[in-house]
Amino acid sequence: MNVFSFLEDEMNLLKDLGTYRDLVPLESCQGPVVKINGKEYVQLSSNNYLGLTSHKRLINATIEATKIYGAGTGSVRTIAGTLEMHNDLEKQLAKFKKTEDALVFQSGFTTNQGVLSAILTDKDVVISDELNHASIIDGIRLTKATKKVYKHVDMKDLETQLKQCDNYRVRLIVTDGVFSMDGNIAPLPEIVKLAEKYNSIVMVDDAHASGVLGDCGRGSVNHFKLEGKVHIQVGTLSKAIGVFGGYIASDSILINFLKHRGRPFLFSTSHPPGVTAACSEAINVLLEEPEHMERLWKNTYYFKNSLKQLGFNISNSKTPITPIMIGEDHLTHKISDELFSNGVFAQGITYPTVRKGTARIRTIVTAQHTKEHLEKALYAFEKVGLLFKII
Repeated sequence: MNVFSFLEDEMNLLKDLGTYRDLVPLESCQGPVVKINGKEYVQLSSNNYLGLTSHKRLINATIEATKIYGAGTGSVRTIAGTLEMHNDLEKQLAKFKKTEDALVFQSGFTTNQGVLSAILTDKDVVISDELNHASIIDGIRLTKATKKVYKHVDMKDLETQLKQCDNYRVRLIVTDGVFSMDGNIAPLPEIVKLAEKYNSIVMVDDAHASGVLGDCGRGSVNHFKLEGKVHIQVGTLSKAIGVFGGYIASDSILINFLKHRGRPFLFSTSHPPGVTAACSEAINVLLEEPEHMERLWKNTYYFKNSLKQLGFNISNSKTPITPIMIGEDHLTHKISDELFSNGVFAQGITYPTVRKGTARIRTIVTAQHTKEHLEKALYAFEKVGLLFKII
């Protein structure tokens, strides 16, 4: 008896629709060019914005910490799994984000889950942008709070929602800082004004803004000079930072509360010493080597402008995340496969990651890409765009 036969129909449907995809294993480190099945491809699907995954300073920090402290910690933070370096990293992150304190979680996903599920009760309301990341959506599902959704970056709709929320203990507005599939930036100044008007808390997930926006990559809050007015900043250590994990930066009272009520923090083993040391060194690199961000933005402007000149629809992206809008799921994957045949690894993003009818090839340029890499990719995009008549 096949106890999972009920799943076969679901999988067969994906195959019939042309949206079933196998995982693609890389045979090299994560760089501007990656090796797959023995061949090299220009990589345009990685979140490795600054190329820090292979930075010598991070690699050396990982090796040295592992030699001294071992491969793992063997415990959760609240029992026996806190090393002094864990505390040091959190102090470093708080200083970097200009907040009182910070707390590291196992991933950006679990950070959003841990924060939202811990602080909201049935007496509260959470108001979320409709295109927020899945980790925010799932975190909200774990709460007993009233849930409201406002139209994407629509401040009139946000105010409409806030006007209906007078009787709640806490009103929490939550948004991505940079939206991961579209590359646009949240209108934080306007959100903060509404939050002040309606006595609300603001929470920003800066996963794709950390290391990309603001002074030395401090994120969208710093980008808009809103320190002290955005109450909760969530970040990731696994994108521009180049390693692994997530964190919250906020007031000390919230951080201390999460040490006692944040379930992912309480029930997951702490980060290995090598990971912790590499994250700490990554922050040092951001502060001491601004050339990585400079190259990232130089490449970003060149790639975006070139795609526009070719006639591609890249929506309203203002960041290194550049979606090439296609629309149809099946066609998107066919285009991705054809790009692959032309030496470019650029994955198609389809439903349910994005809404039906908004499938796209989602690209991210990095600081490591050379002009030659980008020209090769652009040549492939032009060739494939003409083939499928989308330009």
